[in-house]
Amino acid sequence: MRSATYNNFGKPSEVLSVTDSPTPEPKDNEVRIKTILSSIHNHDLVTIKGEYGNKPKLPATGGSEAVGTIDLLGKDVEGFKKGQRVVVSGVEGTWAEYFIAPAQRIIPIPDAIDDEMAAQLIAMPMSALLLIEFLNIEPGQWIIQNAANGAVGESMAMLAPERNINTINLVRSKESEKELIELGITENNVVTDDDGWKEQVQKIVGDAKISGAVDAVGGKSGGELLSLLGKHGAMASLGSMSGEPLMINPSHLIFNLSKVKGFWASDLMQEISADDMQRLTKELIERAASGTLKLPTGGVYDLADIQKAVSEKVQSEKKGKILIKP
Repeated sequence: MRSATYNNFGKPSEVLSVTDSPTPEPKDNEVRIKTILSSIHNHDLVTIKGEYGNKPKLPATGGSEAVGTIDLLGKDVEGFKKGQRVVVSGVEGTWAEYFIAPAQRIIPIPDAIDDEMAAQLIAMPMSALLLIEFLNIEPGQWIIQNAANGAVGESMAMLAPERNINTINLVRSKESEKELIELGITENNVVTDDDGWKEQVQKIVGDAKISGAVDAVGGKSGGELLSLLGKHGAMASLGSMSGEPLMINPSHLIFNLSKVKGFWASDLMQEISADDMQRLTKELIERAASGTLKLPTGGVYDLADIQKAVSEKVQSEKKGKILIKP
């Protein structure tokens, strides 16, 4: 089979290549999946660079989420059948014609959800739901997020209101705000390039307080989020798009009794109970099938064009998730 593999950590467009490798065989309680589409996430690219929390054993195949059909069932696998369309996230090697997944990680997907949405349904939207519960945000409360036009931010802005949770969506430019509006996210968007943007936030919130914050940028931006939290608020740090250390004013921690917590979705997904995972997955599928959750696609690339698909040019200009088709 063909797969996008790398022998060394480094720049994805330079270290990845399409190679022929043996089609993998499932072990007990595993299944082999024939890939339909696989997504390219930022954490996939960081993994290839060797900068992620987990480093795969080399040589490795890229990719961690995909939609596909079950091709072969391992021993002791029950409740699934060959040819069934499923989605999987948090596995290794999905940028290939076939990959192996543990049976307990497989999620059947209804026909109402097309392949392009299914290929990216779990990782980023699930992160949004996990963030809400990680920060203990209750119905009626407010949560503020930067990089709101990112995959997690857009999902948060669509999913949180379904739980009667209010979001404030920070973006850097009018162009980024337009991306939100095109998805139907039209309320409580604030452009931080505008003068007085913090005053805009306070006007939106009124007499209420902001209970939670989600920082994907780090640097000064993360510190600004923390300054807007109400007393006993909590901020989740899940990324550093700025490439700068999180800049925090101790006064905003001390006098508001605030908390800053690290958030690593892939680790949390391993820790939560099977019942909670099933509950959150059901919520995602229902929101996607109803059209409440929209997941834009930035383009579909053939596996043979993997170097172009992961290139800085394509990734920086994308308006949705880039997908790989074997």
